[in-house]
Formats: sequence, C-alpha cells, structure tokens
Amino acid sequence: MAGRPTTAPGTPRPGMHTLTAGRGLLFGGDYNPEQWPEHVWDEDVELMKAAGVNLVTVGVFSWGRIEPEPGARDFTWLDRVLDLLGSAGIAVDLATPTASPPPWMGHRWPRTLPVDESGHRLWYGARNQFCPSSPVYRERALAIVTDLADRYAGHPALALWHVGNEYGQICHCDDSAAAFRAWLRERYGDLDTLNEAWGTTFWSQHYSDWDEIVTPRRAPYIVNPTQRLDFARFSSDALLAHYRAERDILRERTPDTPVTTNFMGLFKPVDYWSWAPEEDIVSNDWYPDPADPLSPARTALTHDLIRSLGGGRPWLLMEQSPSAVNWRPHNLPKPAGQLRLESLQAVARGADGLCYFQWRASAFGSERFHAAMLPHAGPDTRIHAEVRAHGAELRRLDPVVGTPVPAKVAMLHDWPSWWALEERGRPSDRLDLPDQLLRFYRPLWERGVTVDLARPSADLTGYALVVVPNLYLIDDRDAAALTEYVRGGGVLVVGPFSGVTDPRGHVRTGRFPAPLREVLGASGEEWMPAPEDRPVRCRWADGTGFTARTWTELVRAEGAGTVATFTEGDLADRPAVLRHETGEGVAWYVATIPEPEGLGELTVRALADAGVTGVLPELPPGVEAVRRGPVLFLLNHGAGTVEVPLPQPSEDLLTGSPVHDRVTLAPRAVVALSPLP
Repeated sequence: MAGRPTTAPGTPRPGMHTLTAGRGLLFGGDYNPEQWPEHVWDEDVELMKAAGVNLVTVGVFSWGRIEPEPGARDFTWLDRVLDLLGSAGIAVDLATPTASPPPWMGHRWPRTLPVDESGHRLWYGARNQFCPSSPVYRERALAIVTDLADRYAGHPALALWHVGNEYGQICHCDDSAAAFRAWLRERYGDLDTLNEAWGTTFWSQHYSDWDEIVTPRRAPYIVNPTQRLDFARFSSDALLAHYRAERDILRERTPDTPVTTNFMGLFKPVDYWSWAPEEDIVSNDWYPDPADPLSPARTALTHDLIRSLGGGRPWLLMEQSPSAVNWRPHNLPKPAGQLRLESLQAVARGADGLCYFQWRASAFGSERFHAAMLPHAGPDTRIHAEVRAHGAELRRLDPVVGTPVPAKVAMLHDWPSWWALEERGRPSDRLDLPDQLLRFYRPLWERGVTVDLARPSADLTGYALVVVPNLYLIDDRDAAALTEYVRGGGVLVVGPFSGVTDPRGHVRTGRFPAPLREVLGASGEEWMPAPEDRPVRCRWADGTGFTARTWTELVRAEGAGTVATFTEGDLADRPAVLRHETGEGVAWYVATIPEPEGLGELTVRALADAGVTGVLPELPPGVEAVRRGPVLFLLNHGAGTVEVPLPQPSEDLLTGSPVHDRVTLAPRAVVALSPLP
C-alpha cells in the first residue's frame, strides 16, 4: 500500500474537482463483487473498460464479508478487488459497510437493533437494522471504519469515501430515549423551558423529571406535536452525529480524499440542509417512475435541490436505475433512450457524475429483479448496449465539467416546517409538502426557468423571484428577512397555510399569516378545506377563470390588490390571489391551490414582475431547457417530434454537428448546444 497523503492545515477540502480531474464526467455504479466468484471479476473489469466506466462504488454491504465474526478481519478479497480495478484505471468510491451490520451483532447484542414506535424490535434479515444511538453499534462500526481506512489510505484506486448508505433509520428504544433526553437538555436547559415549549398544560402532560420523557411512542390518541417535531430534529441529528464520527476517522487518515454519503432527494426523515455542509461532495440516489407523467418535472426539482444543497457546486448522481426497479408494486421498464435522457437531465442540472445501481444484476437476494448495467442476460442486450453508447458519448461533454447552473429564482424549502406541517390533527391531511413544491415548480420548469432551492434563512439578495409553496413553520427572523427582501425590490410568491406556527409548532395567534401580514398586505381568519368531489372556481380580474382544489382560505386585503376571487359559495367574491406592491418589490399571496392552468398564469405574472425569462422565449410542451455554463441543454420528454427555435448557431456537443436557427427533437432526444464562434 502507498503511504498516507498529507494535507497542510487550512488547505481547502477536496471536492468533485478532485474526482473529475483527468477523468472528466464520472460514469459507473455500485459494484458488489462479493456476490460472485473471482473468475467473474476479470470479466466485469473488461466490460467496465469497454463501457467507459471510470468510477465504481465498492463495499456498501460487505461488513459480514470483512468481519465474518466479531473482531475477525478478512480484507484479502477486497485487496484483490481494489488492485484489479486500480490496474484498469477505474477509480473506487469505497464505502464504509456500516449500513447493514451482520447477523452476529443483532444476535449477540439485541439492543443494537432498532425499535419501532409500537415497541417492536426490528430484526436482522434485511438491511439498515441498527439503532443510531446504540453505544455497541457505534463502537463496532467505528472499529471497522478505522481498520478499513488504515488499510486503504493511499491505495491508488481510492478516489472517494462513501459513508454508510441512505441514512434514515429512526429508533424508539431505551438507548434512543436516553439520547433524546440528552439532546433535549442541550436544547432547553431545564424542564420548565421544555414544558413551556411542548405546551404540556394540554392534556396534563407536564414533566417533573427528565426520566419521564421518552420518544413519541405509540399512544392511545394524537401524540404531542411539538414532542414529535423535536424527535424528528433529534433523529436527524443522531444520524448526522454518527456520520460525522465515521467521516472524521476517514478525514484524519486520508485528508486528500473527499467524503460523501448518498441522499435521497425530498426524503422526509433527514434534514439535508444540516447534512450537506458536512460532506465534501453532495450525492443523491434518484429513481424516477416510468409510470409517473410528472416524473420529468419531479426529477428536475430533485436535481435542483441536490445542486442547491451543495451551494451550486457540481454534484454526484450516486444511484439511478438503467431500467425497472424491483421495489414498486408494478415495475415498468424504461423505454429505449430513457436511460440516456434521464442521465443527461442530471448533467444539465449540475451533475458531474452518473452512477447506477448496480453494475451486474444480482442472481439472489432481495434485489435480484432490479435492473443493472449488466443484466442477467449478459452484455448482448439492449440495456448494456445503451450503457456502452452512453458511456462513450459522455466524453464529449467534458466542456461542461465544473461549470455552474445559474438561477434567478429561488424556492424555499425547510425540513422542520415539513415535519410540523404533516402532523396529525391539522385542518386537512391533503396538504402534502412535496406535492406543493412540485405544483409551484412545474410552471417554472415548463417555461425554461431554472430554480435554486434555499432554506428560509438563506441570503436571497441574488434572486429576482422567491417562491414559497408552503412555509407552515417560520421564525421571526426569517419572516423579517422576507419582508426586507421584498422592500428591497424582490418579488415574493407565498402559497397557502404558510406562517402558521413558530419554531415550536405553536400556532401564531391573530390573523394569519401573522409574521407575513405586513409584506403580503393581506390577512386571514379561517382555513377552509374544500370538498374533494368538486373543483373550486375562481376568476381573474379580467374575467377569465381557473379552478383550484382541496384548500381555500377566508382572507381580506389590507393594502394588497385582489387579483383573483372565488366565484361561488361562502367565499364568493372573496380574494383567492392577492398582489401587494410594497417598498421596491411585490408580494403575492395564494389562498388556495390552483390547478396547473391557474398556477401557470400566476407564474407568468410573477415572472413579469421580477423581469425573469426562461432560457428560450418559446418552448414546445414536454421540452426541458436549462443552461449549464455556456451550454444549452434541450431534452424532449414528450411523445412527439418537435422543433425548437434557437437564438444563435451552435454545435451539438453530443454529435459534433452544427445547429443553426432551429433543432428537431425526436421523443427522448437530447442536444447539448455550445455557441459557435
């Protein structure tokens, strides 16, 4: 093994540029050689080279192979794997195998196993069967991570560390309860403060001793919502603490090797805003559903979130599927060309690496019917042919590596607000935050307007338009910052049921949304969920109509102009959409959930206020347009061939062909247009 590299104190952390330097765009996937006899490994590597693979993830679920019994170590097989890959010029994303402890751990130390909210212990036999707060799990996990890092520090194939896998475990065991109490002591200091924050005068829930506090386990009726909100915060923090412990071991031994762990897009249990700064590279697992007609917009939203989590830096698509997955009830395959289309969509939105789960399809185990880059049927297959062709063409996109994806629009998203919004006992459980985000995102995406996601406390001064689909929970500082943003010339769009609670989840008394009333020039007195069996009819001031669903609010203008009204029922002629000019800017409030046509019209008006246009003035339905650096990506998600007018002559980097005043796009076609001199 080569000696450990050293980094001088204060040297910037390695990042995606460390991986792409000399390699260009990264291409590969999860590789699980421990599932196959050694003679298959040589074939794998030769096929990888032919497909243009230059990065593979190894070891994610190899704990039982490395440590077959407590304290034993078998690295000889992994030595051969890394040496084989390294000799072929294939970089290794080496995973710590701590996502799935071997059966011996749960058998010998059952308290390492997680417990659900009903008190049932979840056993081994699948994966992710650990309690993040278990001292024994922590000790055993850090021991194997230490030995792994000591052995492979400086190995020429090692390019990236991959800590754990898809963090999201939640546990209600006694160890978790003790850790939760310690977290609460740190947050509140004393029981009087905790009792006030939790509102324990309700239902006689007053706590007189710290030991009385447990996790929000299953109870006869609705559990205290602030207790549940704090437990969600704690659970995310507990996982993050374990991630940091593993990461710190790796950084100490390999300071020049970047560290990541794989996110899962809009994954509710983990607050990725708090996690992303702890990574050197933000990476994500994303599996679009071929049966979902909104998948292209949903995917774009997810990619924009991941890019934004990293502050706009290039990111890594750690997992996607080349075709059908195995875990949906009915798993549709991807049609020809979809693999390429979805992969290039990620590049267009800032990814510098494209990896799949997995390289070779498993012959056994729970994921044996999950598609792979190398299917069960072997290399002479449609999927593998597409993989090879795509791996070859990615070399032509090296000019976009490291380039930014500019955006003048921000969309606010906050995990604690999400957790609080979707508690039981609210006016309607039909308000779904990911659905709200997608509703407000989709008309921007359809018009070729690129969006950054931001947390409410972010500096928004660089954005001309800020969209808030829902911010149920908001603190006073963030509300004041949004007010100042508008006064300074920004345009703000706020969706319904926002500004409802403070960070404790306590409803703000008075007319809603209490902390945003001044900037919105409007206030409300009653939330009025609508019957699901009929649309809510609304009318713009010019007489044209639109429909909405699910949600209405009784609001009134307090300085704002009424742009649209409800047309029937108790809310007839009451405001549905309001617009308020204040200071140098404009604030919009939407007191319902418009259908796509209505939200599209609202988006057009807000974009006009902000002076923001899409990357092209005209886009056919189904065509996605996004600019990355100097390159304009056009992706046809529609079912028909379309023509797109172009503003200037360009070269399609994917084919090397010149393109002049317009481009023809067949279904699932992509062009990457670089301006000609």
